[in-house]
Amino acid sequence: MKQVLRSLRSHQDDILRRTARINMAFHRATLIPTRARRMLTHRPTRIPHMRSLLPLLLVSSSLTIAQTPSAPIVIRADRILDGKGNVITGGSVVVQDGKITRIDKTATGAATYDLKGFTLMPGLIDAHSHLTWYFNREGRYHTRADGDTPVQSMLSTAGNAYATLMAGFTTIQSPGSPEDKDLREWIALGQIPGPRVLTSLNAFNSTRPTPDSLRAQVRQRKAEGADVIKIFASASIRDGGTQTLSDDQLKAICGEAKAQGLRTMVHAHSAESIKASVLAGCDQIEHGVYANDESLKLMAEHGVFFDPQICLVFRNYLDNRAKYDGIGNYNEAGFAAMEKAIPIATAGFTRAIHTPGLKVIFGTDAVAGAHGRNAEELVCRVQAGKQSPLDAITSATSLGAAALRMGDQIGSIAPGLQADLVAVKGDPTKDITAMRNVMFVMKGGKVYKNEK
Repeated sequence: MKQVLRSLRSHQDDILRRTARINMAFHRATLIPTRARRMLTHRPTRIPHMRSLLPLLLVSSSLTIAQTPSAPIVIRADRILDGKGNVITGGSVVVQDGKITRIDKTATGAATYDLKGFTLMPGLIDAHSHLTWYFNREGRYHTRADGDTPVQSMLSTAGNAYATLMAGFTTIQSPGSPEDKDLREWIALGQIPGPRVLTSLNAFNSTRPTPDSLRAQVRQRKAEGADVIKIFASASIRDGGTQTLSDDQLKAICGEAKAQGLRTMVHAHSAESIKASVLAGCDQIEHGVYANDESLKLMAEHGVFFDPQICLVFRNYLDNRAKYDGIGNYNEAGFAAMEKAIPIATAGFTRAIHTPGLKVIFGTDAVAGAHGRNAEELVCRVQAGKQSPLDAITSATSLGAAALRMGDQIGSIAPGLQADLVAVKGDPTKDITAMRNVMFVMKGGKVYKNEK
């Protein structure tokens, strides 16, 4: 401070001329109060008056710095998938202040990140992921009775979030965990790295409440901060997948959610539970292993999003059988049911993507053991489910964003959208296995991974 004051004393006249110019600019912009402007218009007669001016000058400098936009970031790649089915060869994407500002179809000039040999695409979206599921220190599926503390559980959850982000998934939807609320907030604040999180908090799975009680619970869930309402309309595949909630209960939940401006996603395996959920006005059907042509067509006619799984969740359970076996309905019959479900689910998926007008989105139902391997479901959908690679990627980008009602923010490479960008080596439109090796991850304009 003494050094600054000595400098001010030796250059008082110059400072006064500068402050007069600052005064005029600030007066026009009305960035400082009237009393401060009056201070600047009166020539001080003694040097000590400059002490009161110095903080004001420092504040004005900080305001100028805060308002200065960041330097543009230019990302060049061999090809760009815009998330809507279009491919740009040899272009670049310009990012500034966390948003995409421009897409250049010809790559010229310097690039901040020159991803030669790579394919750039929007950050991927997993519409169904359970980040709070993990294996405990004994190598077993974590339950609330295994002795792990809440802190230990949240540390594992944070690890799952990081693994998911590193796999290229910049947004996920987590149905059925109250811990998601703190995770969502801490990631949004930048305290821990992870994908953008949308959550249902607790799910609706009890068959006992009356329709009026269920409506009240929907309102309560909204007040608690839920982004979506998750409903179990059928039993697990391990228990046959039959309908559990009544038609009236489903209408009460989905009707009230719609009135509250909330989306609904419904766990429904059987054709009857799918039909009941669609007719109840629900927005998204999960799993649908036993969906038939009638229920697929019904979803298309009502504009309902369909999120089936065909391999990752099943194979993960089977590959980690020893870690799940004996807990709840993870038993011999349950594992046999999952093994049997794989070809049924795969055939059903192929029928679904060929059902006119049906919006098939991407969700993995990732549980303990699957986090960070989310892209395996994309590989299965192409290799076993016969979906085109470009359609598979679109289901995990712009179509997924539409299902979340976030198409104006994420899911595409377009000016004004969040700079959620990932890159893989090679060309996934020709070899979908390239999606297993994400080498570059940017979320909201911040680079989290760059292994070029």
